[in-house]
Amino acid sequence: MHRPYSQRNYSKKRETNQMVFGLRAIMEALESGKEIENIFVQRGLSGGLSIELKNILRERGIPYQQVPIEKLNRITRKNHQGAIAIISPITYQRIEDIVPLVYEKGEVPFFLLLDGVTDVRNFGAIARTAECAGVHAIIVPKKGSAEINPDAIKTSAGALFKIPVCRHDSLNQVASFLMESGIQLIAATEKAEESIYEVDYTLPSCIIMGAEDKGVSFELIRTADKLAKIPMSGEIASLNVSVSAGIVIYEAVRQRN
Repeated sequence: MHRPYSQRNYSKKRETNQMVFGLRAIMEALESGKEIENIFVQRGLSGGLSIELKNILRERGIPYQQVPIEKLNRITRKNHQGAIAIISPITYQRIEDIVPLVYEKGEVPFFLLLDGVTDVRNFGAIARTAECAGVHAIIVPKKGSAEINPDAIKTSAGALFKIPVCRHDSLNQVASFLMESGIQLIAATEKAEESIYEVDYTLPSCIIMGAEDKGVSFELIRTADKLAKIPMSGEIASLNVSVSAGIVIYEAVRQRN
């Protein structure tokens, strides 16, 4: 499979997150269109600039963490003015832009949606598998997803610079869009009766993987076209999420090939 476009054009040699500190500097970074991975704001911070920054973040739907000043001081010893932003090493994309391009190229859509996967190494390992398997894009939520940082990039073996990552406010809205686009949603969950080997992945598909502790959210399970589980017979009966993702992804690859 060939992807509509990749991260390579944007971030070929960047392997670390850039840090911006200071209220005005962060607002200028936002104004210039920089992709923000994380923002830390000092708890209880007041004043005109801090209010202005918080209003901008609220208007743009950008989440931020309120933290004690000690945490900010651990991140940098420079004059941070109570706010630090981490600039993402990749450029996030929109699933609404990618789906039409996949269809226009005559390819069968193949997406991966990660619901609440917060461990950066798991995320990186999943991205590596997805890129190798020809997944067109990975979809993650703005809140409750692993930060794309040097650890994630290293674990992905650079795959995060090559495979599009789409970050959205609402995974439920993304799910609705995918279904309207003729793409079936397959939620991997132990609650399923059907095995992953009974699903037809030759159709336009999006595989949904949840966090190891909580699994796929109830809303996405309710929305999904198919629920499928990985057959297990051992006593532990649970797998690391990156291993689980690899098993499901490559069953889809096997069928498609």
